[in-house]
Amino acid sequence: MIGAATDIAVHVQGLIRRFGSLSAVSSVNLDIARGEIFGLVGPDGAGKTTIMRVLAGVLRPNAGTVTIEGIDVVAMPELAKSQISYMPQRFGLYEDLTVAENIFFYGELFSVPRAIRRERTGALVDAAGLRGFEHRLAGQLSGGMKQKLGLICALIHTPKVLLLDEPTTGVDPVSRRDFWAILYGLREEGVTIILSTAYMDEAERCSRLALVSGGEIHHCDTPAKLKQAMPGALLAVSADNPRAARDALVGAPGVLGLLLMGDRVNVRVDDADMREPELRERLAGRAIPVMAITPVEPAIEDVFVALLGKERRDG
Repeated sequence: MIGAATDIAVHVQGLIRRFGSLSAVSSVNLDIARGEIFGLVGPDGAGKTTIMRVLAGVLRPNAGTVTIEGIDVVAMPELAKSQISYMPQRFGLYEDLTVAENIFFYGELFSVPRAIRRERTGALVDAAGLRGFEHRLAGQLSGGMKQKLGLICALIHTPKVLLLDEPTTGVDPVSRRDFWAILYGLREEGVTIILSTAYMDEAERCSRLALVSGGEIHHCDTPAKLKQAMPGALLAVSADNPRAARDALVGAPGVLGLLLMGDRVNVRVDDADMREPELRERLAGRAIPVMAITPVEPAIEDVFVALLGKERRDG
């Protein structure tokens, strides 16, 4: 929970951003506490990047207020940037400069004193696992190493609020793990982290999540509470032919949603105890062998689809 107002690092009220006749962000309200890892989750075109760019002071909103660490980002964007670091999807590394030269450049850009920059660089390079690569050209790094170098450059001036727009897209699993280890360390230092992500396992790691669709925030809470808010219950149907099982269950009584998950089908139902035998009977009647039907805890992806689907039906 967010406590007193002094605990709030980011305050957004009535945020609206349009591009011509297109409303990219509509009436967004947010309070984000210091030291939170706050996630924005939603499909492509939901408005996540636009929200990020407004928070970073890159875009001016058509309406609303954005305050970061007590500074009005709209009225004083340059002053606010001293508290913020923004890492877009394509971070602006200079590929013809080495790792060390990129870090030096960003340190100079943010006027970081030499002694502090040297100490900070050493700690960040070690944390990112880039020790020994300081003299390699950035253009010769792997995708994961480029992202970690981008994070070092974004952190060199010790920002209080870090904005990360899908920072690990296309990054290998080991680099993603290293990246998150750095983020957890920053949280321990009191840095507020706001990130958008397309990876549901990353969404689970956030302190709180905002489910974004159509430029609006539809739900905002901890991953655990969002799961509790999901209507219905989830059953995992393991079958020899999961695709055939899914097709057979379309339109079955009490079935609220279906999602093919590898060798099983996640079936969201209104009542697990009532529907489990009915699902077995329906599949047996279509000669589809079933190995097991078991209750499972929903993932954030299940929650997102269920909650937004319910809102569309209610609407």
